[in-house]
Amino acid sequence: MSVLRGNNGPRYRHSQDATAPYETLTIDKLTPIIGAEIAGVDLSAPLANRQMDEIHRALAENAVIFFRDQHLTPEQHLAFGRNFGTLHIHPAAPHAPGHPELMIIRADKDSPRANGEGWHSDVSCDPEPPMGSILYIKQCPPSGGDTLFASMYAAYEALSDRMKAYLDGMMAVHDGEAAYRGTYKNLGIADKPVYPRAEHPVVRTHPVTGRKALYVNRGFTTRLLGVPRDESAAVLRYLCDHAEDPLFQCRFRWTENAVAFWDNRCVQHRAMWDYWPHTRSGFRVTVAGDRPV
Repeated sequence: MSVLRGNNGPRYRHSQDATAPYETLTIDKLTPIIGAEIAGVDLSAPLANRQMDEIHRALAENAVIFFRDQHLTPEQHLAFGRNFGTLHIHPAAPHAPGHPELMIIRADKDSPRANGEGWHSDVSCDPEPPMGSILYIKQCPPSGGDTLFASMYAAYEALSDRMKAYLDGMMAVHDGEAAYRGTYKNLGIADKPVYPRAEHPVVRTHPVTGRKALYVNRGFTTRLLGVPRDESAAVLRYLCDHAEDPLFQCRFRWTENAVAFWDNRCVQHRAMWDYWPHTRSGFRVTVAGDRPV
């Protein structure tokens, strides 16, 4: 298998490996477009180079991958994330004691909200948004609590040629202010003076696969640049509605001790909070990324 190696670890060469069989793990695709469950991997143990390369490949080919029946300590969770690059620290959310890179994910009967209830790409308001997120759920509700994932490759490819031409070279503002200010007040987290804000291309090219992906989301994208505000609002509303089309999605039903690893460069996700008053909890490790191009 051919692998490109860079600052953020191995980079799978998509065009050459898409049809090669996997040797160290098994793949069960959720849909032809996005998502696959991976078996034959113990994420708590050091992984051989060959298996790590195949995990990189599976992520590149499926955009989000899932591992069930994993038993990770915080240190093992962090160590797995570091195989993919430097770890990102969330600008607002609470973290595990002594581990600023380990974000707490929890909703229960006393929560006013749940993490990720709306469609978004994690922290896309950062100048260098996260490459990927690795969520480990330890406690599940008896029913509900699924997460939806949508392919922004598919969303871009389904646009008309005229819309693709219109969006070519366009930039958009991604702002964390509305998303984060006051969000974690109930957990005793004080607001910061400012939250990240950045301008990113509306269509980005994935640095590993070379494919184009739509890169606007309802959670953070506030304005398209270079057009009147009313036009920006109308087009942005259309693009977000389009990106959330069920045809581009897969749905993951969590079980205790499952792990989801998604590529924020080409995926949006939404966590369903349909399990109140039950509890869903775990931890997320986020891998730092590059400035979108």
